[in-house]
Amino acid sequence: MRNSDTIAGSSSLGERLGKIKRSETVYLHHGKRKTLIRDRITIGRSSDCDIIISDNLTSRHHALIQKIKNAYFITDEDSTNGVLVNGQVIEKGTYVRLHPSDTITIGRTELHLLPG
Repeated sequence: MRNSDTIAGSSSLGERLGKIKRSETVYLHHGKRKTLIRDRITIGRSSDCDIIISDNLTSRHHALIQKIKNAYFITDEDSTNGVLVNGQVIEKGTYVRLHPSDTITIGRTELHLLPG
């Protein structure tokens, strides 16, 4: 993985092609819903999350996706069961860069990052 793919810590996700352009609209597709990602989006079981996942394998505040300098990053918010990006567990406390068509797995739920 390139150093630009994480902003803290390290990860074994590997290098992926494609970048999200500055002006591009980005959505997180989950089930039959599409959620626009602006500056940040919270994911978890709690009613105060932007995306609520009703799954006993999902923590109350499971993950955070945040826009940092025109790129999107995900971090595990100290969840019990972890966050996977393209099948690889991300380390807690790291921000891993997301790319178009990445698959995020939280509990039994898959979410997909899609350009608008």
